Amino acid sequence: MSEGQFEADKAIHAVSSSFCPKPYAWGQYQDSEIPTYFLLAEFREIGQQPPDAIRFTSQLADFHKKSVSPTGKFGFHITTCHGKAAQLTDLWDDSWESLYQKQLAHTFEADKQKHSDWPEFEFRKKLVLEKCIPRLLRPLQNQGRNIKPCLVHGNIWDQNTATDMETGEPFIFDGTLANDNGEDDWDLRNLLYSLRFNTCAATLIPGSNYREHVFEDCGELCSRICPDDLAAFKPASHKDGSDSAEGEMEEEEQKEEEEEEEEEEEEEEEEEKENEQQFRSGEDSD
Repeated sequence: MSEGQFEADKAIHAVSSSFCPKPYAWGQYQDSEIPTYFLLAEFREIGQQPPDAIRFTSQLADFHKKSVSPTGKFGFHITTCHGKAAQLTDLWDDSWESLYQKQLAHTFEADKQKHSDWPEFEFRKKLVLEKCIPRLLRPLQNQGRNIKPCLVHGNIWDQNTATDMETGEPFIFDGTLANDNGEDDWDLRNLLYSLRFNTCAATLIPGSNYREHVFEDCGELCSRICPDDLAAFKPASHKDGSDSAEGEMEEEEQKEEEEEEEEEEEEEEEEEKENEQQFRSGEDSD
């Protein structure tokens, strides 16, 4: 986690030294029973949070324009983290569609491992990965269109941005960096991009309603892009009449079989008791 943070801050500082404190070192404490790590960086006194919106967004846009992927691909050279959750960033891919699909699938799987089974949610996740992502992201890189990989902070919110008290300039910190797609679309693409962050937050914050929001957002995406596929899901409690009747018949047959087995077991027990009594009676007469 600390190494990923160090590499992320180093990459941001290399592009714009005023936009991120300079990282100096990271490491592990030697005399600690529990593995404990540190990150040493330039000190900046924090002023207004969040900083002035116009100045901040102007610098953020400039940062995106100046940054260049070292491989010309999307990805990063090391794993970075969202809180304690490792992100799938340590890979390179020519396709933004392909990379984001892998990253979101990774986050979805972490959610599945963390929470109880939710079949309809898993169904919607699958549709998002297989239907919505290709529909929304593939057009960005076909028919002669191209998008530039650029460094993206990955966790910008009020408490990760501030005004430098000495210079008066906005700056950022605590990034979960990657060379992602810097295009700023609205509506469906923004909704799609929110899924990775919100799903991860759901695994990190027990009792939050992030998971329910992601479920609804997946439904919104699917209803707009693949409504027929979304409608194909039928929970066990909402099967059609024929399926329901067939299920009830199977349950009745199973119940009858169980009752017959219980009756047979009771008869066998009674027979064993009678045999035992007869045996004892024989011993007494002897």
